[in-house]
Amino acid sequence: MKLVIQRVSRASVTVRGNVIGRISQGYLVLVGIGQGDTREDADRLVRKMIGLRIFSDENGRINKSLKDVDGQLLMISQFTLYADCRHGNRPGFTDAGDPEAARELYEYMIASCRREIPVVEQGEFGAKMQVELVNDGPFTIILDSEMYREKKK
Repeated sequence: MKLVIQRVSRASVTVRGNVIGRISQGYLVLVGIGQGDTREDADRLVRKMIGLRIFSDENGRINKSLKDVDGQLLMISQFTLYADCRHGNRPGFTDAGDPEAARELYEYMIASCRREIPVVEQGEFGAKMQVELVNDGPFTIILDSEMYREKKK
């Protein structure tokens, strides 16, 4: 599972000409679900994402979390985070999760976030979307479940 977290002052997602999600200060999160990702991976990354302290405090130090600033979330599914560009110029996507399993994990993550954050908007899974954002900083962090899995001996 891969999350690209962008601290934004505002963001929105449009599908078929209609804005279906819009936030002010918070995170725009691109969510890639890979083969073998689990709810445990989702739980771990959601905890990490929500706990990140990447907003400024009253002294201008990067020290506050999403909750501390009453931040909002816009979650966008994006299987292309699993693009394999090692061979040729056309990316392969065999490492991306099965669409039905990925949809279930994406929805699970959104539900988990909604238990913690009052405003959680989302894109439409599998749809062609136009995403607009104002990256605040810019500040972008990438979380990958592979970094948090225990190594097998």
